[in-house]
Amino acid sequence: MKVAFHTLGCKVNQYESEAMAQMFRSRGWETVDEREFADVYVINTCTVTAIADKKSRQYIRRMKRVNPDSIIAVTGCYAQISPDEVTAIKGVDIVTGTNEKSTLIDYIEKLAVERTYAEEPFTAIHPYEELGVFDEMGRVTSTENRTRAYIKVQEGCNRFCSYCVIPYARGPVRSRALEDIVEEAKALIAAGYKELVLTGINTAMYGMEGRDLYAAKVDDTEHGASAAKATGTADGAPAPTDAEEGKYGIEEAIAAVDALPGEFRIRLSSLEPAVVNADYVKRLFQYDKLCHHLHMSAQSGSDKVLKSMNRPYDRSQYVDMVEALYQFDPCYGISTDIIVGFPGEKDRDFEDSCSLIRECSFCKTHIFRYSKRPKTKAAVMKEQVSPQVKQKRSDELQKVSSEAAKVFFERNITAAEVGRTETVLFEEIVSANEEGSGIMKGDKLLTGYTGNYIRVYVPVRGVGEEILGAFAKVRLEAVFQDGIAASVVQ
Repeated sequence: MKVAFHTLGCKVNQYESEAMAQMFRSRGWETVDEREFADVYVINTCTVTAIADKKSRQYIRRMKRVNPDSIIAVTGCYAQISPDEVTAIKGVDIVTGTNEKSTLIDYIEKLAVERTYAEEPFTAIHPYEELGVFDEMGRVTSTENRTRAYIKVQEGCNRFCSYCVIPYARGPVRSRALEDIVEEAKALIAAGYKELVLTGINTAMYGMEGRDLYAAKVDDTEHGASAAKATGTADGAPAPTDAEEGKYGIEEAIAAVDALPGEFRIRLSSLEPAVVNADYVKRLFQYDKLCHHLHMSAQSGSDKVLKSMNRPYDRSQYVDMVEALYQFDPCYGISTDIIVGFPGEKDRDFEDSCSLIRECSFCKTHIFRYSKRPKTKAAVMKEQVSPQVKQKRSDELQKVSSEAAKVFFERNITAAEVGRTETVLFEEIVSANEEGSGIMKGDKLLTGYTGNYIRVYVPVRGVGEEILGAFAKVRLEAVFQDGIAASVVQ
C-alpha cells in the first residue's frame, strides 16, 4: 500500500508529517511523493490565515483527482477548527484534529481493510477542553532534508493573542518528556543530521506548565479557566516546578541536547520575546552548540497595535531585548514576524513597524497581511483595514525589510574584514540567478546557512561538491542575492 503526504504551514506540521510517515513505514507502507499515484493521501492542514484554509481545500481536491479511488485523510489545524467545512468537501473520507495524528494510521488502516465507506466521513475531533495531553508520535529518525531535522518539544499556547486562532486549534501548553527529546536527538545525530531545530507552537513555554510566563492574562480569554487547569495553574497563579536548579523551561531541553557528543548544532525555531532579557541571553550563550540566532515575533512596532493584539510587551521592551542580544554579539541573527493591516492600524502605526525593522536590522522579516480568523477577538473589531491598503503596506514593508537585512549583512561583512569567520552548513547546490562578487549568472553554487541565519553562496569551482552536507568555515565577502557571497577558509 502507498501513502503520500501534503503538508501546509509551520515547522511543527512538517515535523508531524515526518512522524506520521515514519509510522506508516514501520507498518510496511510505502511513502511516495504527493504527485504520484497512492492508495492514501494525507493532507496536514494549516489555518493560520484565510489563504491557508483555501490552500488546504485546494490540495484536498487535487489529491483526490490523482487517484479517485484513494482514501483522503485530512488532519491538522484547519480540520480541528472547521471540521464541518472539511467534511463537506466531496471525496474526504477521514477527518481528525491536531491531537489525533498518532492514531490517524489506525483509522486509515481500518478503512483500507474494510473498504466500507459511509455517507459521511469518519471524524475524530477532540474539543479544546480535551486537548490537554501531549500526543507522542514516536521518535523521528529520518527526514526528507538530509542535513536538518526538527524535534518537536512542546504543543499548545495559552497566549490567545487577539488575531490568532492557533490556541483554539492546538489547545493549552503541554510539553514532551525530556527523555523522548534526548533519545530522538541521539538517533538523529547518529543518522548524520548536522542541525537539530527545537520547535513547538510556543517553544518558550516548554516545561512551563506550572509557571505561567504571562501571569493571569490567559484568564481574560474565552478558554482561560480551561487553560489554567490544563497547565497546572490555579486562577493564573504561577506554581513551582521540579526543574533542575538554575535551569527551567526550554533551557532544560537545550542543555540536555547540547551535552550530547557529536558534530552538530542546535537552533531554536522561535522564542517568545517576553522571556528574553540580558540575563536570559547570558544563559543561552553558555551553550556552544546553540546557534546565535533567534526568531522573535514582534508582530507590530506600534504600542497601540501591540496592546490591541494582546501582546505581552511594548515597543521599547522589544527593542531592549534586541539590544541585549547585540550587546553579547553584534552579529547575532534576529528574525521576526510583522502583521500589516491589523484592525485600527493607521499610517503612523504602520510607520512604527517600518522604523522598528530599520532600528533592529533584522536578518529576516516575515510579513503577513492580517486575516480574520474564527473565534478571535480581532475578527469582530471595528476599523478593519481594506485589502488594498494591506497589500500596499505589505509591498512597502518588503522593501524596508530587504534594506534592513542588507544592513545586517554589511555588519557581518565588516566583521569578516577584521578576521571574523562563520561556520556554514552546506545543504544544496543551486544556480546563480544574478551576477556579482566574481559569480556569473548560471554558475553552480554551494549554499547553506550560517549559525546566525545568513544564507551563504560559494562557487562550486575550486571547492568541490564534497563539502555538501558538511560544516565549513567561510569568510563573508559581499551581499549577493538574498544573502552573502563567501569563500571557504582553507
